[in-house]
Amino acid sequence: MSVKIAVQPFGEYEGKQVKKYTITGDKGMEISAINYGATITNIIVPDRNGLLGDIVLGFDTVSGYVNAGNYYIGGICGRYANRIANGRFRINGSEYKLPGNNGINCLHGGFKGFDKVYWDAEINSEGDGVTFMYNSIDGEEGFPGNMKVTVNYRLFGNALHIEYAATTDKASPVNLTSHCYFNLSGDVESDILSHELQINANHFLESNSEMIPTGEFLEVKNTSMDFTTLRRADAAIDKTKDYDHCWVLNKVNGDLEEVASLTDQKSGRRMKVLTTEPGIHFYSGHFLDGNFTDTKEGKLYGKYSGLCLEAQHYPDSPNKKHFPNTILQPGETYRQQTIYKFENI
Repeated sequence: MSVKIAVQPFGEYEGKQVKKYTITGDKGMEISAINYGATITNIIVPDRNGLLGDIVLGFDTVSGYVNAGNYYIGGICGRYANRIANGRFRINGSEYKLPGNNGINCLHGGFKGFDKVYWDAEINSEGDGVTFMYNSIDGEEGFPGNMKVTVNYRLFGNALHIEYAATTDKASPVNLTSHCYFNLSGDVESDILSHELQINANHFLESNSEMIPTGEFLEVKNTSMDFTTLRRADAAIDKTKDYDHCWVLNKVNGDLEEVASLTDQKSGRRMKVLTTEPGIHFYSGHFLDGNFTDTKEGKLYGKYSGLCLEAQHYPDSPNKKHFPNTILQPGETYRQQTIYKFENI
């Protein structure tokens, strides 16, 4: 398989030139990403009739992404994706305090997480994708250690492979994820409520009113959280007051397995999610408020215009010793892989 990679200017951020990297495969799929936030700006895939459509939310300018920062649209969340309770954790007897950017809690790495920084980028050595690189300094947003992070976007057929890696010189939490908002219809004026979702998970994390896990794993059976079989995304939204929850996947942590699928019957597009991670966070896009500038084609991004399926470790893992470990030690390498694979039905 051969891919083509094009590079073009995409404005400036903090005095540095932002570039847009577009990877096009021989089956027509196209992925674009910029080095502001290692942000995915476009994913273009065919519908059942072969018509191409862009199935992620995004903006035509860097300022659009900067102004929409707290929605994390398309960006890489880190140093710790999701929430850390009270913005505090302890490692080896030392307590670390993080900024409270979500009430008193730390969300997606703080006020200036990885989605809001400038990344270096280069076409990877295999020639099938683009590698983004960021060095997070000791103390950045309160996290310990100098952490070197790479995110590799690669295109194989109609599948986007995201490969994450990180090293540190001091013990530190790490939990990285992509925060793409998907709308498989290719038209954000058609909301995602009729999309059909399946998640391979018999349990989800119980959370308090601030979306912090209590530490309990609850069964999905006979609840609105049961997506073990394909069901509409809005099947139980009235009961749950929208979805913003983490599911405990039926898999061995570290193994690459298919864990979820999302289907739009109208367009015939289906997305399968494979990951090495132990959890997946389904967010139904209910906080999107329409107050965005420079959206692609000037479209309105309102409530339910897109949804997120974020493969990741569990929220607040540094404070939950029975959760899978998220503390990276010096000499170790954090690695995870997530694949978004597209097909037609």
